Amino acid sequence: MDASDPSDYDFFKRLQDKLDEVMPWIGRYILAASAVCTLAMATDALNGIRSRKLWFPCKYFSLDATSLTILGVAMKLTVDLNTLLLMDSDALARLSSLFFMSAAMANFMSSLGSMKDKEILMNVVALGILVITIVVNIWIQVFQLESFYRGSTFVNDQMIPTILMLLLLIMFASSVITLPTSKKSLELKYQVMHKVAMTEEGMVKRGQGFRIDKRMINGMKKYWLMAETSNPQFVMARSILCTGSSVTCLFAALFFLFNFFPENLLEFREQIKSHSVYGDNTKWILLVQIIGTLVGTIVSLCRWFTAVRFKCLMTCHRISFREELKIEAHWIQTLVYWRDSFSDLQIQDNKCRRYLHDAKWFALTFLIGVQIMIVTVSKLLVLIPALLVTPFILFFKKLKAQLLSRLTTPNNDIRSESGGDTELNLNRFVLLLDGEAELPEKTLKNICRQADKVIEMGKEQQPQKLMHLLNRFGNFSGVREFDSFQVPSLHSQEPPNCWSLPIVTLTSIAISLPNIANNHKATQLMSNVSEGLSLVKLIEKTVYENDELLNIRNATEVSWAGVALYRMWQRIDLRRISLTCKSSKNVLQELSSNAERTMVDFKRTTNDILMDNPLNWPTNIIAANSMYRICQTILLSCQEGKEQTDDGLFERLSVMIADILAACFTNLPHVIITKCHSNAIEEREKSVHEAFLLLGKTGQIFELLQRQEWPYLNHDKAAYIEEWRASFLQSNDSPSTSSTSTDEAAKCLFLSAEQLNVMVE
Repeated sequence: MDASDPSDYDFFKRLQDKLDEVMPWIGRYILAASAVCTLAMATDALNGIRSRKLWFPCKYFSLDATSLTILGVAMKLTVDLNTLLLMDSDALARLSSLFFMSAAMANFMSSLGSMKDKEILMNVVALGILVITIVVNIWIQVFQLESFYRGSTFVNDQMIPTILMLLLLIMFASSVITLPTSKKSLELKYQVMHKVAMTEEGMVKRGQGFRIDKRMINGMKKYWLMAETSNPQFVMARSILCTGSSVTCLFAALFFLFNFFPENLLEFREQIKSHSVYGDNTKWILLVQIIGTLVGTIVSLCRWFTAVRFKCLMTCHRISFREELKIEAHWIQTLVYWRDSFSDLQIQDNKCRRYLHDAKWFALTFLIGVQIMIVTVSKLLVLIPALLVTPFILFFKKLKAQLLSRLTTPNNDIRSESGGDTELNLNRFVLLLDGEAELPEKTLKNICRQADKVIEMGKEQQPQKLMHLLNRFGNFSGVREFDSFQVPSLHSQEPPNCWSLPIVTLTSIAISLPNIANNHKATQLMSNVSEGLSLVKLIEKTVYENDELLNIRNATEVSWAGVALYRMWQRIDLRRISLTCKSSKNVLQELSSNAERTMVDFKRTTNDILMDNPLNWPTNIIAANSMYRICQTILLSCQEGKEQTDDGLFERLSVMIADILAACFTNLPHVIITKCHSNAIEEREKSVHEAFLLLGKTGQIFELLQRQEWPYLNHDKAAYIEEWRASFLQSNDSPSTSSTSTDEAAKCLFLSAEQLNVMVE
């Protein structure tokens, strides 16, 4: 086609107009992405205010693939070189995107702490690619249009926000270098204080049990304090590099506010139609991104104020500029290691290797200097405001002390002093990096208060339906009776049981009995067992560290899904069986026959050598084997003359389920203690939170269990139902509920639960 031909020109114009018709939809897409980012930042801000964490942890808007993808969509205007956005609100919308990006980056900073080293590297590289892409696109447009805007502020208006974005990216890189050594330092301190807490508060085994009383809860609070203060997000939020990024974000917001917003406000309100192909969406994009920038700036500013407040308390007591501006080892330790280590390059020429090593040494020495400069400037950004604010804080503290001295009584003073001793005792378990300001007493009290609130929250979630089932528990005989060794095996090997598998199998049988399946008893049992299984699964997940019974647990999950949702056990309608079978014995025979056929077919058609190990069996085969053995065990007991009525058998099965649940729940103290001491620093806060919530949630269960005698098993063996069954076989006697002393119970392989003495206050 000839471009000079008018008909061809009209054709290209119509083609361009056709493509421009869809651009308003792209604008709506950008608007939606901007709104999602703004809403996520606002949600994090509200969560921080609600939990009184004014350092605002990142939960919904953190540096990850999802957030970066959505943010990249919101930045579409900044990378669009073909569309003119140089008029009125259109140009301002593009500029607002740059400042919106700066606010988002400042918010991302604290989320670096919650990631593993590899995740940090990948996400920061992805962020760097996005930032550099935006900066390059803006600079290309600036240099190409510079001749059209000589004498105007267009160049500065576009360049300054991109420079601020690059500064934020440099701070991200600086944090990435620092984080591994910071986490390692905190982890070493945690391990030392972990041993201290274990020794002081008795969080070790006592005999063969655990003691959870008021003293134990106070010991757990030390773990709560260690987990909260060493939370990598909190460490990152109070880091001087994060405060430096907050100041950069604040400067960007002020620059945008004073240079663009006032002169365009009236014009933005009076503007009716946009000049860009995105239509009126650019005005809404501008509005949403201004709100997002405001939210992000406020969050960053609060983090800065938090760091300044912590520093003020230190400067109230002493101040030494040499100490304050000292560069601690963790800031440059990684770079120093890289610089001084020998690179084993596959180069034969020794001179060339020496030159490369020297070049690396000089380059990394330069980077160490840059890192020291960044850290020093960031320290000054916290220290200078702290010095300015400290005199006012001292004045108000003195005034407050004088007022309190007139109002308080001597008894209150004594109570206050004793409280101070307690707080001083807890201060030892506050984990800080070298050079960090001490946390205020008010902050520590708030952290401890949160632990009490979590326990209270757990008490409000106590499983009342489960307790209705556990009240049928008399002793642990159901653990021994649900499976008899007199039942012949269908395979040369028998898979081990986990706690949840017999519970699900017994429940499936119970709700399929005639006159029960369509009764409220079946519905109630399902509801009770459902609450119990949530705790059982948590126990299994915690105590089975190596996942040696993973396939057994998966079989339970699959079976329970069918039973709970459809009242189906492996395509067998349990309601239909209850209607077609005339008696409970027929139901048991029908379920047993189906399970036996499944096992026989599997054995006949499988030649894989891996299937010789029952831990490798498919989930339906494991469930079928459990159903066969339990049905046959119940049929054997019926032949021995025990009750066979539907209601009687249902009651007996319910008691068995309650016994197994109770035996499993004896592992709860060990689970709580294990969760208090999580190995991964990134998961420690969440794990301790779960421990306190579980402590409050299971208070009634502990009160019930402490009335019974427990098998004399250490926590490693008590985690397995097979070990319980083995202990019953060795004792050759059923668990007794009679009141025996602890020494006599130990001799007959039973431990009085009073030794556990669980008290949840």
